[in-house]
Amino acid sequence: MYAVIATGGKQYRVTQDGVLRIEKLDAEPGATVEFDRVLLVGEGAEVKLGKPLLEGGKVTATVVRHGKGRKVSVVKFKRRAHYLRQKTHRQPFTEVKVTGISAG
Repeated sequence: MYAVIATGGKQYRVTQDGVLRIEKLDAEPGATVEFDRVLLVGEGAEVKLGKPLLEGGKVTATVVRHGKGRKVSVVKFKRRAHYLRQKTHRQPFTEVKVTGISAG
């Protein structure tokens, strides 16, 4: 069974017992979180599609850990103007393990 959920401005395809990296959530490791913005739930040939959200659809997950992604360089440069700005950025994430998918 799989589902498509929306969180953090993005959409993710999740499966039962799958581990997923999403935008950072305010939850402690080991806590249970629920995603109620479910767009689609499917199992084999049977697919339930929401318009845009599936009524009563719910995905539950357990927070595994928090962390930061890989380092990305940000460079602003203008030639012949003595202008150079260099920065780096590491995006925070939350890793969750899906424990249940309900179509409602």
